[in-house]
Amino acid sequence: MSEETTQAAEAPAQDKGKAKESSYPARLHRRRRTTRSRRKTDNRTMNLNSPGAKSVEEAVKLLKSFKKTSFDQTVECCVHLGIDPRQADQQLRGALTMPKGIGKSARVVCFCPNEKIDEMKAAGAVEAGGEDLAKKITEGWFDFDVAVASPDMMKVVGTLGRVLGPKGLMPSPKAGTVTPDAAKAVGEFAAGKAEYRNDDGGNIHAIIGKMSFSEDDLCENLQYFLDTIDRIRPSSTKGTYLKKCVISGTMTPGVEVAVV
Repeated sequence: MSEETTQAAEAPAQDKGKAKESSYPARLHRRRRTTRSRRKTDNRTMNLNSPGAKSVEEAVKLLKSFKKTSFDQTVECCVHLGIDPRQADQQLRGALTMPKGIGKSARVVCFCPNEKIDEMKAAGAVEAGGEDLAKKITEGWFDFDVAVASPDMMKVVGTLGRVLGPKGLMPSPKAGTVTPDAAKAVGEFAAGKAEYRNDDGGNIHAIIGKMSFSEDDLCENLQYFLDTIDRIRPSSTKGTYLKKCVISGTMTPGVEVAVV
């Protein structure tokens, strides 16, 4: 192949590389032009003008004073704990029902004997059954938020570990989703009972209500959650247990709550 032919073949590749390289700064420049909305800026300013950790009542009052969105925001709480998540005896997992609810219901399925299917559906389950339900889930049906099972059905549920486990839907005695009184568990989870579990950083997240809740209701839910976390402190934990607590709405800055 002659030198002219080689240069002609390399030219399109070089031009393509230059075009790709030149387009990157343009995309970067467009991203840098993105600005905060007026609502977000004002909320951030309000939060910065009131620094430091606040009492439960003051934190909820500040959160409620932020500019509202067009939808009812979910209020969440994140607690940073002085635990070692690598230690099995310091891992925290369970479920709790907020005194004032969380403003949403959950879709619950129940693994139970066939003679109890009607009872579970009457309690609030969107689907119930044994092997037929397991087959339906194996085939790709996941239109539910919580799975409850009675102990005698774990032989069926155990086959779904690889399917439900990665999605966090596997029933567990620690989370209260494996219980002899399955009908009661179905009713509680359908009404808004929520699971909690620490992550690898020692944090626990929980929904404590909606922005449309009154200040008193949000305060009661938040205090109940903090009391619950404090009550389940592992005995092997040393030093400061409740290190930091922050509450926030779906689209609001975080507000720090005093936990000492």
